[in-house]
Amino acid sequence: MADFPAESGSPTPDRPNNLRRPLDPVDRAILHELAVDARVPNNALAERVGVAPSTCLARVRALRQSGVIRGFHADIEPAALGRDLEAMIAVRLAAHARGSMGPFVTRISALPEVLDVYFVAGVNDYLLHVAVGSTRDLRDFVAEHLNRDPTVASTETNLIFEHTRAAGRR
Repeated sequence: MADFPAESGSPTPDRPNNLRRPLDPVDRAILHELAVDARVPNNALAERVGVAPSTCLARVRALRQSGVIRGFHADIEPAALGRDLEAMIAVRLAAHARGSMGPFVTRISALPEVLDVYFVAGVNDYLLHVAVGSTRDLRDFVAEHLNRDPTVASTETNLIFEHTRAAGRR
């Protein structure tokens, strides 16, 4: 799921949060409505949050430029693409590979099976949300892309039986 490219002049994704202006109630209302339905037309969004359409448009642009809104994307059901099996794979990198985290994420996130990559605290370094067509495809993914990678120390795979979106994110 790819996000739309950022507008020119947008900050880099690693922009520190302390450089952003504080969100006011109107910004928070806009963000809530966009989380519920990112395709809502600007005039309807403005009406829902109680501001003029021009104000709403300027607010959304500012939220994008500041990095608060990271992008808009389609949430596609993996089964519709023939990928009925989803899993979360915990990945721990080898101690010698801590300097290779960026290249690992770039490589792994480009694979079509990978839906999301989470950098996490704890015993593991990453959680990978993947979707594949079968258990054989899952085994092959782990064997080819993780177990053969010299930067990967270990993996642990958990199957996802069901995924429910949080309220307000449907």
